[in-house]
Amino acid sequence: MSNNRILVVIFLLILSNLSFGLNPVYVSPKGSDSGDGTFSRPFLTIEKGRDFIRSKRSSGEQGPFSILLQKGDYYFKGTLNLDQQDKGVVITAFKGEKVRLTGGITIYPRNAIPVAGSEKEGIFSLNARSHILMVNLKKLGITDYGNLSQFGFGHPLSASGMELFINGIAFHLARWPNDSIVPVVKVLDKGSVSAEGDKDSRGGKFTYAGNHPSLWKNQADIWIFGFFKYGWADDAIQLASIDTSGKILSTVQPHLYGFSSGQKWNGWYAYNIPEEIDEPGEYYIDRKEGVLYFYDPGKIDHLEVSVLQGPFMRISETAAIRIEGISFESSRGLGVEIKSSDSCILKDCKFRNLGLYAVNISDVREGMVGKKSGLIGCEISQTGAGGVQLFGGDRKTLTASGNFVDNCTIHNFNRITKTYCAGIQISGVGNRISHCEIFDSPHVAILLSGNNHKIEYNDIHDVCESTDDVGALYYGRNPSERGNKVMCNYFHDIGKNHFHTSALYHDDGACGMAVFGNVFYKAGTWPSLIGGGSDNSYINNIFIDCPVAFYVDNRLQNWAKDMVAQGGVFEKDLNEINFNKLPYSLRYLELSRYWEDNPALPKRNVVDRNVFVRVKTVIKGEKKFLEFSENNLITDLDPGFISDKDHNFKLKRSSIIFNKVPGFGQIPFEKIGIHKIVKLQQK
Repeated sequence: MSNNRILVVIFLLILSNLSFGLNPVYVSPKGSDSGDGTFSRPFLTIEKGRDFIRSKRSSGEQGPFSILLQKGDYYFKGTLNLDQQDKGVVITAFKGEKVRLTGGITIYPRNAIPVAGSEKEGIFSLNARSHILMVNLKKLGITDYGNLSQFGFGHPLSASGMELFINGIAFHLARWPNDSIVPVVKVLDKGSVSAEGDKDSRGGKFTYAGNHPSLWKNQADIWIFGFFKYGWADDAIQLASIDTSGKILSTVQPHLYGFSSGQKWNGWYAYNIPEEIDEPGEYYIDRKEGVLYFYDPGKIDHLEVSVLQGPFMRISETAAIRIEGISFESSRGLGVEIKSSDSCILKDCKFRNLGLYAVNISDVREGMVGKKSGLIGCEISQTGAGGVQLFGGDRKTLTASGNFVDNCTIHNFNRITKTYCAGIQISGVGNRISHCEIFDSPHVAILLSGNNHKIEYNDIHDVCESTDDVGALYYGRNPSERGNKVMCNYFHDIGKNHFHTSALYHDDGACGMAVFGNVFYKAGTWPSLIGGGSDNSYINNIFIDCPVAFYVDNRLQNWAKDMVAQGGVFEKDLNEINFNKLPYSLRYLELSRYWEDNPALPKRNVVDRNVFVRVKTVIKGEKKFLEFSENNLITDLDPGFISDKDHNFKLKRSSIIFNKVPGFGQIPFEKIGIHKIVKLQQK
């Protein structure tokens, strides 16, 4: 551990130990906002605790202050706003007690009654009805069910409709088929294709096989989800009609790229169908009558429906606020939003069962850069979209933000939107992702844009599981986005090998990334895809058991040449940040002469001092587009791993690599991924 990291850890530990001594204000689910905020008379809401501290400060008391949350559930109907008035406040679980902020409404299990024997049993099949329970939400005063809407690639993110969570597990709208897709057989009308300029918003028509849709009695609000053109562009579309005699589905909305068939991903499943509740995990809401139906999972300890649409907390234009040891659960939207703030930290928090992302860190407006805010030791799971949006910094001035996600576990995201909602979306200038484990996702783990970011010591695996033409770390289509470093990460078990997947995807002219000290094990169809870009370097990496190590092409000279054409997207992107003036002209020397340097030709992609173990094909494509040195080692033998069989790829001191690859440095494999911080023992 570096000296800087040791100092940071010590600082955080000291800060944690001091929290309970910071003029504490107590809040409890059993409290009252008419209390006084003491331990014996705590407030009921965090808002009241915040306002109490504000009043103290306005009367001259400067703190520091802390809000200590006693164990239990805190129900949020709206967003808690924290701003400059709340600078330095700590909000934390009292003595590590279990504190849960929920955006849902808890329903007592006794309110869930059997469908069998009721007037509603005829909706369901004989086999299923004895397993289905129903809750009259309207009678309980719950009337906001949200709306179903189009989502997926190319659509703006919006809060989900009401969802059901039982025993902490997210249920899904009843669907058919339960665990597969139905092929698009024949396209009769591909619909309006807005990607090609057709803005008529005409839905499409296509045929299906089999007779199952004939079982659906009410077709009023049935939706289909699928990959209707490309394996990286998901979409949710409402059905306009079902012609069961002709076996034709007609849609209300078009798909961005038009409907297509023939590819193995061109398929769909239908959802929001009451008759399809036939296994645990499925539910349906009759929005007209206000009744919830779901398949009985067995013992029900806790039943909850999501209501909150906005974030739980919005921290804006302030500094040094810390949120620690709290769970954020069961909402339709975002967990926490941090805007243009300095050193605001989320530590040891959990985020699950949210409709969108867990956390958004960004700047309020151009020129106002927040710095050094981030997450430490948090866990994120079961989000409808991604994990963290880690933005910040000014690209025009290359002012770094220093925002970060450190030591966090992010998994089982993309529960609703399947593509381009990453475990971590990093953007802006000078942000960091370190010591994280990101896994279990159909699409990208990290979606990158901007400059001078660090991606280091992360364990990224089991992502890109059900999409095509995808990378675990993806960026591209802007040659000004340079200076990013990917160092000492472990990329493994990427994709299922039935689609095209990569660990690092330098797409459409992406440039200027340094890849150093990483281990790629079974890391996709090809761990590195360099799509026409330049100035990418791969040094001191190990590739193991991959069918191909590098795929490289010159797409900007052929099918993607419009990108570098006069007036094209690259010219606009470069002019936007004044690429040939300070600070860009000094920071990135190659960029200042981009147009004079034949930008369509890939160049200076350095591959030096790498090791390829049991890699069938090292380079797929034109080798001349890589500067592949003689210092790379290609072998089919164990080069001296601590344990090849157990996937411990740290090198023994006796490894042949140190002799055969001059200057190869030991990769600190044991330091990759989550690291445990051992608390200092007080004497």
